Amino acid sequence: MAEPDDLKVTNNTEDGRFEVRLGDDVAFAEYRLLKTGILFPHTEVPPAFEGKGVGSLLVRTALDYAREHGQAVMPVCPFFASYIKRHAEYQDLLHPDYRKSLGLD
Repeated sequence: MAEPDDLKVTNNTEDGRFEVRLGDDVAFAEYRLLKTGILFPHTEVPPAFEGKGVGSLLVRTALDYAREHGQAVMPVCPFFASYIKRHAEYQDLLHPDYRKSLGLD
């Protein structure tokens, strides 16, 4: 079984999602590029990935992508929102309309 350090996140631009594959299983974080930033509506981590930090790896990779591309982040997905709330180093990426919903204003 793969360890978290062995897992690679790829950006599937055709489907608009960051993905990690393990055998036939795929964990992913969907995104939508908008004029006002990048919206993250949904993250899915199959049971094969649970407890391996795959969800956090997907979120970190997606947020690093947003930073590199100057995109404001709109975390509709509860997992994204929770991650950002707990990790101050990513809070500067939040789109202004989402700061209040996370209790950061």
